[in-house]
Amino acid sequence: MEETKVRVNENGRVVIPASFRQALGIRAGDELVLHLGVDELRITTMKHRIDQAKKLVRRHVKPGTSLVDELISERRRAAKRE
Repeated sequence: MEETKVRVNENGRVVIPASFRQALGIRAGDELVLHLGVDELRITTMKHRIDQAKKLVRRHVKPGTSLVDELISERRRAAKRE
């Protein structure tokens, strides 16, 4: 695990070193998620959080199943009932 020290400036800002941004694939304009734990701050990319959520959902879906197709089909059935 790589580690470095940074300082908080007078505006409360912290610069994430380029090597860390590169390792995490963070680019200008990317959305980050900050998680406050006990005596720690965890920074994660929104892309990583979405990927984790997708993996979690995929564990409960049969291989080859398209959730988009399932949703469209369900919506069409509901529309016919209206």
